[in-house]
Formats: sequence, C-alpha cells, structure tokens
Amino acid sequence: MWRFDEEIRRSGCEALAGVDEVGRGCLAGPVVAAAVMLRIGFSDSRIRDSKQLTAKAREELINVIDDNAVTIGICEVAPGEIDRINIRQASLQAMAGSVYKLAVRTDIVLVDGIAKFPGTRMQMTVKHGDAKSLSIASASIIAKVYRDRLMCKLDAKYPQYRFSSNKGYGTREHLAALEKHGPCAIHRRSFAPVRRALENEIPLST
Repeated sequence: MWRFDEEIRRSGCEALAGVDEVGRGCLAGPVVAAAVMLRIGFSDSRIRDSKQLTAKAREELINVIDDNAVTIGICEVAPGEIDRINIRQASLQAMAGSVYKLAVRTDIVLVDGIAKFPGTRMQMTVKHGDAKSLSIASASIIAKVYRDRLMCKLDAKYPQYRFSSNKGYGTREHLAALEKHGPCAIHRRSFAPVRRALENEIPLST
C-alpha cells in the first residue's frame, strides 16, 4: 500500500492525498468523508481498509495517522441533504468537502471507487482503493472513527434505535426499532425502509 502511493509521488505528484467515505448504506445519520495527506516516507503495515479492522484497532490507528499526517480534512453531509440530492451525489459532495478542508493544496487526490467528485484538482479513481493505497486506507479509518463516534453521541439522543451498536445501518435490531417507533429526525426518508415506515403512517419519533 505504501509502494502504491510512492509510485505516484515519483511521477511528480508529491502532495498526494487519499479520500474515502463511510455511511453510504446507512438508514440514519450523515455520510462522512475524510481526506488524508500523509508525510512522505511514512508506512505502517497495520493500516488497511477500516472494515477489516476492529473498533479497538481503528481507535489506536487514528492516533498513529494523526501523528503522521501533514493535513486531514473531514466533511459530513446531513440526512436531509442526502434525501434532496441522493446518496451518490451526497457521497461525492462529502469527498469534495473533505479535500477542500485540507490545509495544503494537493498535486493529486486518490479517490476510493470509480467516480470523481466535482472540483478542479487532479484526481485518480482507485477501485478498491482502501485495499491498495495507504492514504485511502488512512482516510477510511479517519472517516469511520469520526462517524462511529458521532453515532454514539446520537444514541444518547435517540436511545430507542441503539445507534451505538448498529451505527445507523439496517440491522435487524434497527429495522425492528424503526417499525416500532417510526423514523426520527436523523433518518434518511428517501431510503426504502424509512419510506415504508412513513407510508405506514408510523409517527415521527422525537
């Protein structure tokens, strides 16, 4: 993963950042993207796709990444905006926003996936990039930890959905709570299970 980034740097793009998003498939909460520019020469074999790591490992690695990053940008797009423009566009908007928040201008941005986001900066899409690029994998960890912490805070406000254990994904537990209590203010109304709850006239949970 370190070599993947280094080969691109050697082509003349030293200011390289990786970007990734999390929460795309959730029924509740924002979609979050992170952009990370690591210092040249940094490598850590423990860094990989955030989905392959335990919560404890991610919490440990976020400090390693923070200590070895030149700059980090994080951007979230709220459920209402997701409903307005759709999740694909919201994910791209979050990625664009995270890059915009970087304190250093990039020569190139490595984007996880196959779609580029709006912007003028040079971009390179990398399919399964969180398994190939150290920078993208680092971004996936930053975004995942940031969003998980946010959903744990929201769990205290909406305890009936147990967001601390499902993080807003459509687990059996979450779907049962949605059927019983109806959607709350942070549910994505354009997503099918939430839309069905609204069509069934389940009241908005406060």
